[in-house]
Amino acid sequence: MQHAFDESVTAGGVDVTVSGDLVRAAAVSDAIAASVTDKVPARLSASDPTLWGPDAESEAAVRLGWVDLPSSSRALLPQLADLRERVQAEGLDHIVLAGMGGSSLAPEVVTATYGKPLTVLDTTDADQVRRALGDRIARTAVVVSSKSGGTIETDSHRRAFEQAFRDAGLAPDRIAARIIVVTDPGSPLEQSAREAGYHVVLADPNVGGRYSALTAFGLVPSALAGVDVAQLLDDAAALAPALAGNEDNPGLLLGAALGAAAVQGRDKAVIADAGSGIAGFGDWAEQLIAESTGKQGRGILPVVVEGTDAPGYADAGGDAVRIALGAADSGAGDITVSGPLGAQFLLWEYATAVAGRIIGIDPFDQPNVQESKDNTGKLLGVLESEGKLPEGEPAFVDGSIAVYGDAALLNGAATTEDALRALLAAVPERGYLAVMAYLDRFADTGAPELRALLARAAGGRQVTFGWAPRFLHSTGQFHKGGPAVGAFLQITSEVTGDLPVPGRPYSFAQLQRAQALGDLGAITARNRPLLRLHLLEPAEGLAGVLGDARALSGGAA
Repeated sequence: MQHAFDESVTAGGVDVTVSGDLVRAAAVSDAIAASVTDKVPARLSASDPTLWGPDAESEAAVRLGWVDLPSSSRALLPQLADLRERVQAEGLDHIVLAGMGGSSLAPEVVTATYGKPLTVLDTTDADQVRRALGDRIARTAVVVSSKSGGTIETDSHRRAFEQAFRDAGLAPDRIAARIIVVTDPGSPLEQSAREAGYHVVLADPNVGGRYSALTAFGLVPSALAGVDVAQLLDDAAALAPALAGNEDNPGLLLGAALGAAAVQGRDKAVIADAGSGIAGFGDWAEQLIAESTGKQGRGILPVVVEGTDAPGYADAGGDAVRIALGAADSGAGDITVSGPLGAQFLLWEYATAVAGRIIGIDPFDQPNVQESKDNTGKLLGVLESEGKLPEGEPAFVDGSIAVYGDAALLNGAATTEDALRALLAAVPERGYLAVMAYLDRFADTGAPELRALLARAAGGRQVTFGWAPRFLHSTGQFHKGGPAVGAFLQITSEVTGDLPVPGRPYSFAQLQRAQALGDLGAITARNRPLLRLHLLEPAEGLAGVLGDARALSGGAA
């Protein structure tokens, strides 16, 4: 069997390339040969749910609709054109997307890549929510996206915008004209939205959230923001025939490379942009790969870095695969992947499904995501009954930073720098450190620098960074269900002013804190090292953490 390992794979006029040294490895060739023997390309393109074994069959049977989206989603195009025309006729030129995980990451990538404005609200940070509510409210339309219809963050956003519209003096029918709901058929959100007179767009129920880029979840907000979403479908459709073939199949090649490498111990995929022209694609791929593969003590940990010269990429160790998103001849990674955005969405979904089969997991379930949600619900119940959350007492306070951690981890630390040093020392061999920031991602812009700083200090171990609570819908699954080699840095903060969630007995700050404490409980219950730094004064505290991390890294990011 011949494979064009270093040549562009062209299908229907779209160039998608997977190349690099790793794809030539014997283990990858063996994985491809085994997949061809098992007829994986033909069976996957035919949505065969038996590919991942009997335990996964029932879930896969209702999660393979993404295979056909390049054609099936075309039915949405007339509806999307009419919807955009209606919104424009109402004078609504500020589009807000309230969604989490797969419901928000794909539209954010699409609109940023095509240069179209979209306000993405995927947070429970009170300051960030308040800023969105106060931004051009008279010209705002809100897309409320939730597959289940019960996502607590999205429900809170919807309630807050309904109240903001009422406060602006809008009558119920004018509010209804400004809210568009995207959800699965039969969800509780569909019922309540129809009762309120909102425009409802139903998504394909046979597609999981992280595979939903080319469903209504990805297309509705992108189209309202002004993107020609038909081009996304065209590019994906041009690639689709190649994914059904045994040769020149870039999805099979990428999936085999990721899966075979993980089986051999290279289970961290370090992703850097190398001139792809696609904005933020690594963040979308992160949630797809982590939530799909991180379970049963196995998985591929995606590590999104700042560039090909970033710590953790240029100096990646033997447990990592370097993936460069960009020109095929860049030579910047063990694997280089290039192609237009619509085709890339389909390519990575296909490759993740293939890699999951090689690793031996069900790529369509997320058995550990619900745990933190349940913990959050219990904590909100405690808040309602007792008037406060059970945060406990800090081990010590260092200036504007309250430090929480068990005595065994802290090992006598009396400063934040010493506590961070102790946490780094607790990262297992071939393990990773996850930074989980319950902060305002548009105000606390320095926080992501922690990834590079701590990676320099981590002795070759990988470091990830995630904004909370959105990471709970992506890497949060890997943290609990993947290999038990993680250590965790949770950063929480006081807010400058709280904001009530209308119709609920809690505020946004209380919800955010309950989410942080709920996830903390899920991680510490597994006896994994976790340090919590609570910023008593946000700006000063974050500056202090950055300064300590900089000192540990040798003074430079």
